[in-house]
Amino acid sequence: MKTKQRKTLALIFSRPVPGSLKWPDLVALLLELGATMTEREGSRVAFFLFHQVQVMHRPHPGNDVDKGAVAAVRKWLESNGVLP
Repeated sequence: MKTKQRKTLALIFSRPVPGSLKWPDLVALLLELGATMTEREGSRVAFFLFHQVQVMHRPHPGNDVDKGAVAAVRKWLESNGVLP
């Protein structure tokens, strides 16, 4: 894993839940972990990883992922053994 993805992973697991996680950084981390990404209707994006599908909304108009989505990703990664 590259340094940028390690920093993103550490940011996801930081407390309190960060509000400054950028969408491209999250996508890069999930793809680095082996996820496949598919576009869904509207602004939805599905990630297939760990034999599970996680559907998220692409943030708009900005690039910051909301705190609820960051918490959901943290829980998803943690439950599958991915820790910083």
